Amino acid sequence: MMEEPKEQPAKAAPSAEEELARVRSAFVWRVTTEILTQLLEALVCDTVLNELEKESILEKNLARADKARSFIDTVRKKGDKACKITIKHLQIKDPSLFSQLRLNSDPSAQQDALQKCQPKLKSKLKKKFQRVFEGIAIAGNPTLLNQIYTELYITEGGTAEVNDEHEVRQIETASRKPDRPETTIRQEDIFKDTPGRHEPIKSVLTKGVAGIGKTVLTQKYSLDWVEDKANQDIQFIFPFTFRELNVLKEEKFSLVGLVHHFFTETKEAGICSFEDFQVVFIFDGLDECRLPLDFHKTVTDVTMPTTVDVLLTSLIRGNLLPSAHVWITTRPAAADQIPPEYVHRVTEVRGFTDPQKEEYFRNRFREKEQASRIISHIKTSRSLHIMCHIPVFCWITTTVLERVLKTREGGQLPKTLTEMYIHFLVVQAKVKKVKYNRGRATDPHWSPESKKMIESLGKLAFDQLQKGNLIFYESDLTECGIDIRAASVYSGVFTQIFKEESGLYQDKVFCFIHLSVQEFLAALHVHLTFINSGLNLLEEQQTTSKKSETRESAEKHFYQNAVDKALQSPNGHLDLFLRFLLGLSLQTNQTLLRGLLTQTGSCSQSNQETVQYIKKKLSKNLSAEKSINLFHCLNELNDRSLVEEIQQSLRSGSLSTGKLSPAQWSALVFILLSSEEDLDVFDLKKYSASEKALLRLLPVVKASNKALTCQHF
Repeated sequence: MMEEPKEQPAKAAPSAEEELARVRSAFVWRVTTEILTQLLEALVCDTVLNELEKESILEKNLARADKARSFIDTVRKKGDKACKITIKHLQIKDPSLFSQLRLNSDPSAQQDALQKCQPKLKSKLKKKFQRVFEGIAIAGNPTLLNQIYTELYITEGGTAEVNDEHEVRQIETASRKPDRPETTIRQEDIFKDTPGRHEPIKSVLTKGVAGIGKTVLTQKYSLDWVEDKANQDIQFIFPFTFRELNVLKEEKFSLVGLVHHFFTETKEAGICSFEDFQVVFIFDGLDECRLPLDFHKTVTDVTMPTTVDVLLTSLIRGNLLPSAHVWITTRPAAADQIPPEYVHRVTEVRGFTDPQKEEYFRNRFREKEQASRIISHIKTSRSLHIMCHIPVFCWITTTVLERVLKTREGGQLPKTLTEMYIHFLVVQAKVKKVKYNRGRATDPHWSPESKKMIESLGKLAFDQLQKGNLIFYESDLTECGIDIRAASVYSGVFTQIFKEESGLYQDKVFCFIHLSVQEFLAALHVHLTFINSGLNLLEEQQTTSKKSETRESAEKHFYQNAVDKALQSPNGHLDLFLRFLLGLSLQTNQTLLRGLLTQTGSCSQSNQETVQYIKKKLSKNLSAEKSINLFHCLNELNDRSLVEEIQQSLRSGSLSTGKLSPAQWSALVFILLSSEEDLDVFDLKKYSASEKALLRLLPVVKASNKALTCQHF
């Protein structure tokens, strides 16, 4: 009978004395005289060496290398305990050299440091992330994230290529997508491998339009780790925002130094290396990055000081701390800043699906009847329903409808985007009046102070929209007549509109809570300027309307010029701005802003001329996206005649595609793309068998999974 092989004893870790012997030549080659002197002084303090031994090492040897050899040999003769103390001091005095020598730091000491640091870090992150201010940054009523968090629709796949189309267009495209098979992913599984994948997922890029929930997604991921609900194999999560990092543009840090700077708990615990830990770095808001990301510039040493942009590129490439996981969030327009070869997984936050929208409103409105009324109202307005893909728009909607339902029982709810945003502005003005100025709810809400504030914010919104900026700094505010000392009042009063953020620094960063709010205020500024002074801010050479020109003629030119400007934009960057500007031309909407507007403009004849001008444009050969936005503009002007005409023909079965004008074809495409019916299978034969019909209905065919055509196609 064969003897079973005896189990080999586990190989013991090398002793500290053996470790110093192993690195002796490398230490002698690399250590500086300055570090050597510091080590000697530390060992004298710890009574490992005496003053005589220290002087002997420094003075008897003239060359630096001889001093270093003498130092190592003297310490090794003192025994293993002395060697351990020396290694510990080297880790603190010169972390870079310690890392290069790959010295075996005491595993039990590392575990002690982890146990000391992790609870403090988790406590800090819990305080930071457990409460959220929906839509706002530093004021208002905080809500527990776990109470209001509605699961977001996140898909895997796609590319990190740039998409500079207006984000509302992207939302509309997403809202049309049928329930086709897609790989969905939960936030806690963002780094988990998929079956059949051979390489681990180290870097993830998550795309999503503004307000879709990217930041809240990363906060929930961190909070679940903090509360021991998920990803307990991770030992550290370090969340950063690009806004915080922008402030450090001119400074230099090592990776360890950067972590110590933001998360002081790691420094206090004496952690000078992260190679032996599972670490996740989160970088939120790549689209706000003001650092020059050059992926040809990298470092490999976690203790070498360099600029923050080089640290980032090195970390993303995997040259620096290759064991780390990196998660970056961005708006689609900035996705191409990171070369695709350095991204292992691309995900997209699609916001809320239709059932998730309903879940959100039922969470916010506890009364079933009220929640049902709001949900059915939003479904009747396609533009509102589409925008509710964005969580922050759902929040704006609840803010408005909550107030409207309280003050107008049984009254009409806002149906257009312009109405919704006017109500939102009015709600904030009323809140400011009662909450901050100790006024009564019945007092006029447009005080001279709040009017000036809106004018300043409107100018800021328009000026920065022209430049393509969504993030502003102190100088931008000063240019618009906003006193930086009063900025806290602005953010404290109109918190729901304007955010002020300051992290570890005094430098403050400002932005509007959502791009759509910036575009609404920009449109309001252009409208107010024209009504009050006759100045058209959209013209390159800004001129006031001529004295000989009638008011009706000036208005006609103003709105037609705005339509032309929006159509000239290749990526639709003025689409939403145009909707708001035209919506503000209606007398009914101007009435809602009574008090802010000192005089009103736009007679019904002028509005009708704008409607006819848009219909004329629809008869041209426009892209589907441009046509769709013009129909949304007609909706803001309360004109649904073209759409209703085609809908009537569809209902009666009398639609003759052979006789449709280009504008009517556009209306048909708009109706089909806006339909709540699933576009999984589109039967083209129902409409026409001609090649012309196929070309006209191509956007609908593209949005469908399957199109049924005649055989000769």
